[in-house]
Amino acid sequence: MISRRTFAIGAAPGVAATVRARAQSYPIKPVKLIVPFAAGGPADVMARVAGQRMSAILGQNLIVENRPGAGGTIGARAAAQAEPDGYTLMLANTSTLVIGPLVYRNVEYDPLKSFALIAAFGTTSNILVVNPQVPARTVQEFIALARAQPGKLSYASPGIGTPPHLIGEMLKLKAGIDLVHVPYKGGGQAIGDVVAGQVQMTFENPSVSLPLVRAGKVRALAATGETRNPEAPDIPTMIEAGIPDFVSVSFTGLVAPAGTPAAIVARLNAAANESLAAPDVHGVLAKLAVEARPGTPAEFAAFVTAETDKWRAVVEAAKIRIE
Repeated sequence: MISRRTFAIGAAPGVAATVRARAQSYPIKPVKLIVPFAAGGPADVMARVAGQRMSAILGQNLIVENRPGAGGTIGARAAAQAEPDGYTLMLANTSTLVIGPLVYRNVEYDPLKSFALIAAFGTTSNILVVNPQVPARTVQEFIALARAQPGKLSYASPGIGTPPHLIGEMLKLKAGIDLVHVPYKGGGQAIGDVVAGQVQMTFENPSVSLPLVRAGKVRALAATGETRNPEAPDIPTMIEAGIPDFVSVSFTGLVAPAGTPAAIVARLNAAANESLAAPDVHGVLAKLAVEARPGTPAEFAAFVTAETDKWRAVVEAAKIRIE
């Protein structure tokens, strides 16, 4: 990295002209899109659907390469170390750009310094659900119940350091209650034990939780977004439920290695925003309960910075650390 930058400084006019020429013709070959999660999950589906539409817009294939592990940080590390020529991109999300760097001791990349943030794809909120046997029909009733039985109620998550884990810790901090965290190896097990009554509550994606709510298998108390979910307008937000500043959304977006030419970033940003308006992509977003979030690279970076500041406070207060 040092030698490459030194060369750029020493031969600025020629290098600048070459970069401009490459950016104008970009892309001239297939582009690799690293997805740092297993195939078939929400992030993978998002990458493949948006990637297919972007391929049509750019005139070159975006080839998905799954590199799962360590909360997405393994794939993110590989993306950060790739050549910054626009031919290696990554499907980033809350875990890779915010939570992973906060909870893992050494991820070997910096969310803002190691990447050129291109565009946000969208955000999704969660829904606080409880087992129907829990004698609470509102968030305030649940808080009162937890205060009356400190350390007796539990909440499930797909694992330590996952968004539902941190949302649960934020609830504990803001409401001043003592809940027991029960981590599982996946979201299916977590919500399954809430349905079975082994655990009292969890925070779950609307695409999973709402069918269970309608079937009477869990009870919804509140949604974590800034506004009510259009698919469930009768469920209040956490703020409406009486907890100020309680907003939690997970995001997905597109990034490239730091140093990727600005003209290429701009080209990719335009393609990403255009893809979000396509009916097929919009339909998949709706099924995943994702709200499209088109915008500029600067807006994406500001959003990631704000999210990092918010969750850093929760991680430090809860002393969450993964070796």
